[in-house]
Amino acid sequence: FGVYSGCLKEANIRAFAAYLRERVAHLQFPASIMLDHGETLEQVQLALDLGFTDVMIDASRLPFEDNIAKTREVVQLARHYGAGVEAELGHVGLGDQYNQFGAARKGFTDPRLVTEFVEKTGVDFLAIAFGNAHGEYQSEPRLDLELVREVRNTIAIPLVMHGGTGLTDDQYREVIRAGISKINYFTGLNKAATARMIRTAAEPGATMFGILSALREAYEETCIHYLEVFGAAGRALPTSQAS
Repeated sequence: FGVYSGCLKEANIRAFAAYLRERVAHLQFPASIMLDHGETLEQVQLALDLGFTDVMIDASRLPFEDNIAKTREVVQLARHYGAGVEAELGHVGLGDQYNQFGAARKGFTDPRLVTEFVEKTGVDFLAIAFGNAHGEYQSEPRLDLELVREVRNTIAIPLVMHGGTGLTDDQYREVIRAGISKINYFTGLNKAATARMIRTAAEPGATMFGILSALREAYEETCIHYLEVFGAAGRALPTSQAS
């Protein structure tokens, strides 16, 4: 369950976190409650206090040494909670600005820096920039899979792709073969759910409950599809067997 850092400002965040913890506790397989794009130590601290099992600290806009220092501070804090930490090296920008950065190879992760970054921070997952973008791509995605392979061959921790929406199924498979282990995917889910809700709302006799059911159905169908595409379907170990 990925929770965007902006949600931490909501008045009901403690109730929401309790709901997520309850859901995870009753699943038959291991699951994570993860803070996405945390920007401050205070956000990370709150997420950990709320029972999040993993946190992301996004200091990717900072200079390299400052990114290391901030990430290391979060790792040290998270260790007291037994939580994992994701960081970002290079910067993944917005899809509606893609021609100015991704297509122009700006903000790409430098493979020469990844070993130093991982060793000095102790981070558990690394999000990299290789032509990917948040939201919808302004133009055709230009993914540098050789960069992904180079980073994959340099460090052992899982690599993360942010901005998972907008690729073909074959492109997702190529990204995974190149070395990506975790894909963050939201915009496509949002679009599928919104379209289904609009269609349902336009039907005669539409109700709020029907619209909410349409949202859940769209999410479920989309998630099932991409779990299959990503090769993740049916691979989770039962909780009793997971380490």
